[in-house]
Amino acid sequence: MTVKEQIEALRREIEQHNYYYYVLSQPIISDYEYDMKMKQLQELEEKYPEYFDPLSPTQRVGSDIATGFEQAYHTYPMLSLGNTYTEGEVKDFYERVRKALNEPFELVCELKYDGVSISITYENGEIQRAVTRGDGEKGDVVTANIKTIRSIPLRLKGNYPDKFEIRGEVLMPWAVFEALNKEREEQEEPLFANPRNAAAGTIKLQNSALVASRKLDAYFYYVLGEQLPFATHYENLQAARTWGFKISENMKLCRTLDEVWEFIHFWEKERKNLPVPIDGIVLKVNSLEQQRKLGTTAKSPRWAIAYKYQAEKALTKLLSVTYQVGRTGAVTPVANLEPVQLSGTTVKRASLHNADIIESLDLHIGDMVYVEKGGEIIPKITGVEKSARLQNGKGEKVVFIKNCPECNAPLIRYPGEAAHYCPNENGCPPQIKGKIEHFVSRKAMNIEGLGEETINLLYENGLLKNVADIYTLKISDLVTLERLGLKSASNLINSIEKSKKVPFERVLFALGIRFVGETVAKKLAYAFKSIEALQQAEYEDLIQVEEIGDKIAQSVRQYFSDPKNLEIINRLKAVGVQMAINEDASKRKGNELEGKSIVISGTFKYGDHEKYKNLIEAHGGKNVGSVSSKTSFILAGENMGPEKLKKAQTLGIKLMDEENFLSLINEEIPSSASE
Repeated sequence: MTVKEQIEALRREIEQHNYYYYVLSQPIISDYEYDMKMKQLQELEEKYPEYFDPLSPTQRVGSDIATGFEQAYHTYPMLSLGNTYTEGEVKDFYERVRKALNEPFELVCELKYDGVSISITYENGEIQRAVTRGDGEKGDVVTANIKTIRSIPLRLKGNYPDKFEIRGEVLMPWAVFEALNKEREEQEEPLFANPRNAAAGTIKLQNSALVASRKLDAYFYYVLGEQLPFATHYENLQAARTWGFKISENMKLCRTLDEVWEFIHFWEKERKNLPVPIDGIVLKVNSLEQQRKLGTTAKSPRWAIAYKYQAEKALTKLLSVTYQVGRTGAVTPVANLEPVQLSGTTVKRASLHNADIIESLDLHIGDMVYVEKGGEIIPKITGVEKSARLQNGKGEKVVFIKNCPECNAPLIRYPGEAAHYCPNENGCPPQIKGKIEHFVSRKAMNIEGLGEETINLLYENGLLKNVADIYTLKISDLVTLERLGLKSASNLINSIEKSKKVPFERVLFALGIRFVGETVAKKLAYAFKSIEALQQAEYEDLIQVEEIGDKIAQSVRQYFSDPKNLEIINRLKAVGVQMAINEDASKRKGNELEGKSIVISGTFKYGDHEKYKNLIEAHGGKNVGSVSSKTSFILAGENMGPEKLKKAQTLGIKLMDEENFLSLINEEIPSSASE
């Protein structure tokens, strides 16, 4: 292979890993392996500049910019840190700094929190704007979501500068991460690979209420501004703690390399006891003047470096690959392993996610494979020790199955998706039973007494073939079955009867329409009011609803186009299951907005778009999506869409803030939107 071919192959490989990491949130190699590949590419490009390519992965800082958010430029570029994995490279950094400064210096050792970088501007002691790192020059404005994180102060205390920026890391604590993944597993949604991916996904949600429910945390590590109180990084962070920021107690001011080693070695073991994830240590020159002297490269500061701990991994044997079918028909491959100890637990199985990942790993039965815990929680295979094949021989290649392991139906793969699906949703046992389990779950119809074992028993005895069959069950059917006495049967029938009063939004969630989770179900229910209206909604009607995009709209249309689904809905309606929003929940409250067409734009302190849409309708107004000469006024929040603002100014349309709007319709303004 020529040098040029080697460079191009590395670029293709790194871009593929970028796709798995940033788009699918399913990295297939460790951070260390990724960094090593990037380092190899950088070295080759520096050595052979004639093969320069402006689109090479080395020419960009990984971007986390998402659609749907306003972008803003950073006042100070938000550079990424150079990474190292060896103590030799830490020593090299120390020596470079020593020679460049030629004067005494101190290093601040800090924990490298593993989350999402954020930069927040404060003016006159109040939060003004929060921006993600993005591409280093500009990022997404996520102020409304950041305000939901309780460890981030909205108003400061003490003696702070009039204006400054503070940078930190938004994190998902381990306990929250585990609970979230457990919930996603129950809903058969893809699991987050680690808390960093989960935090990144959360901070980009359009629903601030959902962000708040995820209980994110944040630690701050750098203060920037023209009027900082001290000339050193360490002292400014200590001052920021008095202003109300969460600054780690676990930092150390070091004057020698030995003190740095002591800090690194201590936290390599102790990090497992922290409530939030860290993946290394950051070293920063303490003096701000010395930082300025050392300067920056195009991508990273010369006065700081990150030492990253290698993830714990183990080598074990791949015994077999089996396949699980979920209620949505998604087929998940599972690696069955020779038991191995990893991070204090015995690992016997690891998810392989999908066919692409199996192919990229080039797996064969009997391979010796490297297993890591993603974020030290979820076991995953990150590589194959191919040299072991020389001794053991090459086993049968792992090829993703073509037919459902449960019903033998040919599998399908939808365009743009990584997973394979069994399309036989009404004839595949795990899908049928999975849909029933979802329907009766606590957040859906909340039918007690219908657990996995009971559903399986009723299915095997021909009493349950779909969710509508639940409402035809009789005590006489149940008491003859094993483990179901008269009392259990009576309690189950009572719970089924009680479920007929469950509100429509939960019924819609219970139906298990693909991509329609709890939040989306609520938005659809309140937008269309009844199952009949939703059934008749066209694609264009659906995408007008906030947070309903192409994928969800297509799925809803597909669900209602299936006669078998319509038959189930009709049976549920016939027995009295709620198929419309309760009139009391949507009745008129007043006529203050009668005849007015109102556009909502921006983010708000006291409610989200859905709340204000409901209030507009409840007071006689009409919600419209775009600004025109017929628009009465715009309910304008923070970060209003620039195009809507421009058009409003051109047409002379009035802007009304949240407080005045609530006063207009005689709604009480919440006493506080504070922390």
